[in-house]
Amino acid sequence: MNSESNIIFIIASFSLAVVLILSRERIPGPLRRPMAILSILFVLFAFFLIVYSFVRLGT
Repeated sequence: MNSESNIIFIIASFSLAVVLILSRERIPGPLRRPMAILSILFVLFAFFLIVYSFVRLGT
């Protein structure tokens, strides 16, 4: 896997989560829950990529 694309995805997913947290009052009600769930999924996948890269680094 390309580590540069992993780093870009990790930064983008954490940035999306921060933006959603900081602007939660300005997000319309019907979009709030789906965007939060999507952001959680992105952050979880980013954590998986971090752990996977550390495991792969040892081999």
